[in-house]
Amino acid sequence: MDNVKGIVLLLLAMVGFTIEDLFIKQLSGTIPVGQILILIGFGAGFVFLAVLWLQGHSVFVPAAWRPLPVLRALAEGGAAMSFATALALVDISVVAAVFQATPLAITMGAALFLGEQVGWRRWTAIFVGFVGVLMIIRPGLSGFEPNALLVLISVLCVAVRDLITRRMNASIPSSLVSVQAYWAVVVAGGVLLVISPTGVVAPTGFEWAMLACGAVFGVIAYYGIVTATRVADAAAITPFRYARLVFAMVGGAIVFAERPDQMTLAGSALIIATGLYTFVRERRLAQVARQAARQLGDIVT
Repeated sequence: MDNVKGIVLLLLAMVGFTIEDLFIKQLSGTIPVGQILILIGFGAGFVFLAVLWLQGHSVFVPAAWRPLPVLRALAEGGAAMSFATALALVDISVVAAVFQATPLAITMGAALFLGEQVGWRRWTAIFVGFVGVLMIIRPGLSGFEPNALLVLISVLCVAVRDLITRRMNASIPSSLVSVQAYWAVVVAGGVLLVISPTGVVAPTGFEWAMLACGAVFGVIAYYGIVTATRVADAAAITPFRYARLVFAMVGGAIVFAERPDQMTLAGSALIIATGLYTFVRERRLAQVARQAARQLGDIVT
């Protein structure tokens, strides 16, 4: 495993996702979010379709169109729809902070739906992490931003997507999974256009350039995170996923003059701390399980 390469690729992916988010937020001031998703989805989807073709694979792989992969794509579309809408309405730093609860949601989902054993320590970390989310959203308080709840919908959809990925057929090419994901983004954009009170607008030349850049950085980020997970140990790269929050806060401050308040910063720190604890705990338990398996094997032999 090349952990250094994996860390670099993951950091590149986090930068790419942040820049894509900045473009989407900037564009949402003049172009409907649904239209943005459709255009970026078509652009990025075409790139991955070309990659799929160059790899010699077909879109019509039977295993890729069974219920689980299709459900995964639908979850991807739901995540894109809710996340992009939140970006248009809420500070990017707030969106990124709440989104960091995704690993906690995945751990909880694995315990509830996949039968994975989660002890009281990790359940406590999950609870404390979601307290951090409440500190950022602040329901019932003067600073409550109801649109931030859309990020929680995105977190739920991403958790469903990743849990389904664990059960998918490994023979399905990653490029085909990416094509399905971006096709789902296009569908999600169409749904938003249908329910949106505004119609389609004609982008200016500069807006077309921003849309193209958003698609390019989205492809770079998607490629980076997929490659990082394949070339490096998960234990080495997972903590660096939280760099996205730092990049988002810096980007929000530079581009949109955002200044997260102390409650948001405290809630973000709580989410990251509990997420890292959960990750370290899972890693430690996995090591114990491997050691026990080796010892059992030694005894048997």
